[in-house]
Amino acid sequence: MPSVMWYLLIMLGVIVFWFLLLKRPVYEAVFVAFLVLVTLSGTWPQIGEFVEKGLSTSLLYSMTAFVAMSLILTKTKVIDGCIAIILSLLGKVPGGAGYVSVISSSFMGALSGSGPGNVMATGSITIPAMKRSGFPAALAGNIESNSSYLGNMIPPSSNIVAAMGAYLALYPESELSTGQFWIILWGCSIWFVLQRMLTVWGFVKYYKIRPMAEEDIPDLKQSIRENWQGLLLPVIIILPFLLDYLFKDTFFTDRLGAQGAKYMSSSILLFVGGVASIFTCLIAKDKSKVTIPALADMFAKGVKTISPAIGVCVFGYMIGSMFADLEVAAEMEAFIISMNFSKLGMVLFICVITCFLGMVIPGSSLVVIFGSMFITTLSSTGVDPMLAAAMLPCICGVMCGITPPLGLGMYAGMTIAESDFSKTFKNNLWWVAAQFILQVVILMGWLPILGL
Repeated sequence: MPSVMWYLLIMLGVIVFWFLLLKRPVYEAVFVAFLVLVTLSGTWPQIGEFVEKGLSTSLLYSMTAFVAMSLILTKTKVIDGCIAIILSLLGKVPGGAGYVSVISSSFMGALSGSGPGNVMATGSITIPAMKRSGFPAALAGNIESNSSYLGNMIPPSSNIVAAMGAYLALYPESELSTGQFWIILWGCSIWFVLQRMLTVWGFVKYYKIRPMAEEDIPDLKQSIRENWQGLLLPVIIILPFLLDYLFKDTFFTDRLGAQGAKYMSSSILLFVGGVASIFTCLIAKDKSKVTIPALADMFAKGVKTISPAIGVCVFGYMIGSMFADLEVAAEMEAFIISMNFSKLGMVLFICVITCFLGMVIPGSSLVVIFGSMFITTLSSTGVDPMLAAAMLPCICGVMCGITPPLGLGMYAGMTIAESDFSKTFKNNLWWVAAQFILQVVILMGWLPILGL
């Protein structure tokens, strides 16, 4: 094993001890790991450089904007109206509450960026609805948690910003636009949403689950009349990226020039979160929650929600900068490549590595610290590097959220569903296995992906 690989093992050991054993916040664990690594590697003279690089990436500020947007969406409850519309459309289908959970939780998970938070928010509606229509409690909790964490790989989840940063670190001269990257991500996500829906269908057949009770299904006309504005939110978020993908090389390049079109593409991330937040404030039914004092109070109280995600990324970028200086990732990459895996062998190996690392390290940290290395090792055996980058939020962020012991989504869903731990854990293994298999299938290029 390369000597510098000890730094990786030390980092894992510190995070496991600080986060899992001492039960301290994960951002604190990552920061302590950074200090330990700086001390052991004797790189204190370079610490200012590591901190500067950790704070200087523009992607960090884009991530902050989307995390702030998720706070506004959660507090104003705009998403509740969207769930009501989906319930009114699918409630009469056998097992309809389960399909509603998949659709609404995936969508909300992408917007909120918080897996456990999304489970608690949408799960308070969908889990009771599933249980009343015959879903076992353990299954209801797992449908909600696995669907919520799917949001980690669906734009505009903040994990995606880190994944694009990992790709651009390897290919700084790449012509990849933000719009194209998002289209590829949606192309991958569609398959996982379908997989979740198919899994629900299988369980519905197995347990002979019935439609929702008539009194639990909202009236469609009333739901649309009262909540139609909320359906415009995905359009506001998606449309700029779609236009960038379709017209960057024609319409925008002709009018702004190649450099102008490139800068416009990269700036989309900086303003879409703000525009979506403003729109959410405009359509919020309870205007008392979106006054300037109320918003200031919301953000003041929400600092504890926002700061952990941002802190993990900042400290993760700092460790990534130090690892680059020590060439840890490069030697780890060379070590893995030297094992001469076939394409399938490499895909299986990386998926297993990210699965086990995700049990102790949050997905966002994995993407920030090791994202570029995962892309390089996968592409060395023939995996499309853009596809590898687009799948980082999946193999790191989604698997991290659904695989115990760090599978916080399972515990959140189990709490709302009031389900037995043993039954919930056993049922969750089906979802983890299905997730793993589809990851391998997509990375192998066996399914068509929109945008590639």
